[in-house]
Amino acid sequence: MTTEQTAVLIVGAGPTGLTLACDLARHGVPVRLIDRRIAYHRESRGKTLQPRSLEILEDLGVAEQVVAAGTAHQIYRKYFDGAFVNDTDPVADQRPTPEAPFDSPVFLGQWRFEEILRDRLAAHRVHPELGAELAGFTQDEDGVTATLDDGRRIRARYLVGCDGGRSLVRRTLEIPFEGRTGPAQTMVCGDVAADGLGRDHWHQWFTADGGIMLWPIPGTDQFQLQATPESDEHGGPLPPSLEGFQRLFDRYAGMPGVRLRDADWLSTWRVNVRMADRFRAERVFLAGDSAHVHPIAGGLGMNTGIQDAYNLGWKLALVLMGQAGSRLLDSYDEERIPVAAWTLEVTSERLDRAMRAVRQPGAGVEAAAVPTLGQGYRWSSLATGRATAVLRPGDRAPDAPCAAPDGSRVRLFELFAGPHFTLLGFGATAGRALAEVTAAHGNLVVAHAVGASGQDGGYDIDDAGGHARRAYGIEEDALVLVRPDNHIALIAGGRDGGAVRAWFDGLR
Repeated sequence: MTTEQTAVLIVGAGPTGLTLACDLARHGVPVRLIDRRIAYHRESRGKTLQPRSLEILEDLGVAEQVVAAGTAHQIYRKYFDGAFVNDTDPVADQRPTPEAPFDSPVFLGQWRFEEILRDRLAAHRVHPELGAELAGFTQDEDGVTATLDDGRRIRARYLVGCDGGRSLVRRTLEIPFEGRTGPAQTMVCGDVAADGLGRDHWHQWFTADGGIMLWPIPGTDQFQLQATPESDEHGGPLPPSLEGFQRLFDRYAGMPGVRLRDADWLSTWRVNVRMADRFRAERVFLAGDSAHVHPIAGGLGMNTGIQDAYNLGWKLALVLMGQAGSRLLDSYDEERIPVAAWTLEVTSERLDRAMRAVRQPGAGVEAAAVPTLGQGYRWSSLATGRATAVLRPGDRAPDAPCAAPDGSRVRLFELFAGPHFTLLGFGATAGRALAEVTAAHGNLVVAHAVGASGQDGGYDIDDAGGHARRAYGIEEDALVLVRPDNHIALIAGGRDGGAVRAWFDGLR
């Protein structure tokens, strides 16, 4: 049988795999995305897209669609012992700022989010291959040979397992998945229609001993249901069912005029806190739930996988295009393992906090809220140079409104968008360094001189309002190198083009 060829084989076409495929495809990297499912699902599953993920999706060109399809500033309607308590927007006081354009998570059914990503991937002429189940793989110095269950073989330079908590890729590598799994079900879930219930709120009914929540899934007549599980006469958990959902609703909500119907995606959830001890084994990588699973508190699960993919994509692309040595790939473990460990710790703590909070009238799942703009990578070997008044290398690069020479508005995020590095030169003395770096590494980096009206010397980005200087804490002339995943690689003096060239030379 003929062995098919590709540069990167991704196993699992969920949010993590789709994000990685989109990122690689826009770099021009040949990629194949396989999934054992024979059809696309219509399940709500993970529903929260945090502001940092929205910034990533803007870079990939789909944030506008996601925001339009989902719900921002979701109103939480809370009840206690069946009585209405209040309506709240947990992020009501937040507004877009020059540094951070997204002021609220967006709630969207996972099936719809995946659909948007698939459409974006199709624009790169890449499509997930359904009914393609991985049976096993071997790797050598030059690549990975994967065998599918139908006998086909695919030869790839690299393989990435985005195949979930029960990852075959991880198990084949015999990578430990250390942690704990709760002894009992914590929640039952499902997608249901609810006749007689308004769709303008996320309804949350709690009592001292349990509760039920119904979130309206945008673009459908369904709600995502999450509830305390039922027990049988022996104290064992009952499996989720429409009849059980109705009993739980009647018990906790006490609204006899509301009838549930058309239940699907019947599922259970228990506390599961586990992490692989490494995310890379030579030419094979783990991302998303295949690398780490954690409590749902704070809605970070899908987001952490998206950010794994965003971190790994540009690194694989540079290595495959011969613009960096394979050592760059070591930084994936170096950067993402601490983030995953932090996520496991904070979500476990916030789940406990939320479970305590909802036993009091007026409290809801907002008690589990966590920081949403990412942790940055200050510890990374890729983060070099000096700090400013507000930023250090490794931090997320802020946005800022500026202007082009013709007066048209431009945001820094618009300059960053795409599969390239961005070099910002603040001040008149940075011009020579920008030219030197462009001459040496113009195939990797796009350089911009950031100035203001009245400044001596040419500039192509007008920071007349001073937003960019304030966001980056720039007090003197400086160079700021921004990675393709919009994190700061280096901060140097305005004349120090040599530091930037040395950073790029270090990729070899």
